[in-house]
Amino acid sequence: MELPSLNRHHLRRLREIYRSAGWPCQDMLEVELLAAGLVERVTPPQGLECLRVTDAGIRQLAQTFAGNKAARSPHETLVEQVALAMARAGRLAWRGLALRVQVPVASEAVLPPGAHSAHEPLFADAAPAWPDPGERQDQVWCMACPDVFSIRHSSVEAYLEPVVHEIKVSRADLLGDIKKPAKRAAYLGLASACWYVLGQDARGRPIGGPDDVPPECGVLLSAGGQLTVAREAPRRAVERLPFHVWMALAKAGPAWREDEPGQAAF
Repeated sequence: MELPSLNRHHLRRLREIYRSAGWPCQDMLEVELLAAGLVERVTPPQGLECLRVTDAGIRQLAQTFAGNKAARSPHETLVEQVALAMARAGRLAWRGLALRVQVPVASEAVLPPGAHSAHEPLFADAAPAWPDPGERQDQVWCMACPDVFSIRHSSVEAYLEPVVHEIKVSRADLLGDIKKPAKRAAYLGLASACWYVLGQDARGRPIGGPDDVPPECGVLLSAGGQLTVAREAPRRAVERLPFHVWMALAKAGPAWREDEPGQAAF
């Protein structure tokens, strides 16, 4: 019998089984993992059958993790480093969000069609079609896409202190980004503080420093796996997050830490 080839769905399920109590789903994905010998059925003394990752499954997980780690770009690696640093500091962190925010018309927020990229915010020249009680005539809507967005782990909304971290690993990218005041206006409209996190080039040299970043933003330098404060970010009070931001956070789910213990599935 020819064994099925593994895809990302198989690998995701294998990782879920490894991190959980191994309760069976009894679907065809599980059947294929059993046929491949990556998981096995076991019956503990309680009498409830469950699944356990075999030694071959462990080797497959380790191989997949090594491949993913090698394939990460410097930008993705630094994004993950910052997100995990925020999580270890007791904050809830998100990556890859797209959040609506209003910015002043005077900030040159309107870009011509096609002038954005996957990593740049897409600005609109009109308010959204749905009504918004906070809408103002002197502002335009845009989509802000921070690399890392985090809030404090607090039940008091006024204490959340939302923070944006913008990651840069190329000096050309940094200098091009600095020329976009509307992008910073969007980030500052979302958060109590905005940081630029600057990585290193291929020769291990910092791509920039505090003199390259506008004073309304803080600067963090990444070197040797450590983050060092080069300039503190000015902070302002944020009383509450808009409802649409809460909805975006709820749908995305915060970034989780690889070293967190797995929870038993019920």
